[in-house]
Amino acid sequence: MRELATTCCIAGGGPAGMMLGFLLARAGVDVIVLEKHADFLRDFRGDTIHPSTMQLMAELGLLHDFLKLPHSAVRTIAMGFGKETIQFADFSHLPVAAPFVAMMPQWDFLDFLADRGREQPRFTLMMNAKAEGLIEEAGQIRGLTGHDTNGPFSILADLVVAADGRQSDIRAASGLKGIDIGAPMDVLWFRLPKEAGDPGQTGGQVANGRLLVTLDRGDYWQSAFVIPKDSFEALRAAGLPAFRESVTKLAPWLAGRMQAIADWDEIKLLTVAVDRLETWWRPGLLCIGDAAHAMSPIGGVGVNLAVQDAVAAANLLAAPLREKRLSNSDLAAVQARREFPTKATQRMQVIAQNRIISPLLARSESDAPLGPPLLVRLFNWFPLLRRIPARLVGMGVRPEHIGAELAPRR
Repeated sequence: MRELATTCCIAGGGPAGMMLGFLLARAGVDVIVLEKHADFLRDFRGDTIHPSTMQLMAELGLLHDFLKLPHSAVRTIAMGFGKETIQFADFSHLPVAAPFVAMMPQWDFLDFLADRGREQPRFTLMMNAKAEGLIEEAGQIRGLTGHDTNGPFSILADLVVAADGRQSDIRAASGLKGIDIGAPMDVLWFRLPKEAGDPGQTGGQVANGRLLVTLDRGDYWQSAFVIPKDSFEALRAAGLPAFRESVTKLAPWLAGRMQAIADWDEIKLLTVAVDRLETWWRPGLLCIGDAAHAMSPIGGVGVNLAVQDAVAAANLLAAPLREKRLSNSDLAAVQARREFPTKATQRMQVIAQNRIISPLLARSESDAPLGPPLLVRLFNWFPLLRRIPARLVGMGVRPEHIGAELAPRR
């Protein structure tokens, strides 16, 4: 078995892991990031880069180069209720460098972070490298084990960070206990061609028992069809034509292209989970992002919450790691910093699940047509109200900023 050593080893090359690895290396900490795939090309990754994340890019001096990547700028979000459209959020008033949501394939975002990381001499990215277990000694985590194309390896580290997602192998190996909050829905994820005359903005359509969100990816629509929890097999048994019909009933403008879904292999099932760890750390180990708290897709905030975790962790841990004085109190400080934003966001998501999503999915297509509730209509009558969801979605609860410790060091 190959034996490696570093100061911080990060399991997972998603938004949390890549951002943390880049920032720590920039601050003079030796870092190894492990990504289990050969590249970042996966359609089911989140595509929304929120204003809070782009503000961080601006603070790092990277926003100009970042916005050269292919993207579309979403300044407003609309939701359709039957034949009525509600303008729900307006990001243009946010006090940030980029007051919009950037629709960008996450692989471009991760490649950008990886390239910036490789510019740092203390940054190492191992692709095709899967973290599998922990090295423990007298209750202290000393490193991790895994394998890559060259075989098994071990990495000794002052700190192991689990950023390997909601199915985290490192979290499972840690024995840390979680709280399962639950979600009433799952999501089907698929592509549809874009045509001239299509609606000009990212948004969604709501009807009895159905919810569709279409994300503008330039030359195609990345589509999310919300279904009741654990109902995919019944939907599949009803057949692909019935699924196509359900989508076109909800969004008739998509009718001419549903044949692009030729078989079920082109539809990905995303199992929705909402949970969080009671304690995010053990001596020598820290969990962040989805490994610490799986988020509902409501608001599309999961990616950006993971990035905020990474920035908070880098701000608090860069100096202790660099100076070889990391303590349990440093790890606890990261959870203390990020736990309230996580709980507050999940609370808002649960309210939306219980009061909006669950009643919607419980309705039959034969019920009276669904119209927007009075509270939702207010957003059309009073445009100033659109700044509230824009702030909550675009900036989140207590957004992080780049601290002095994360300035580049020679």
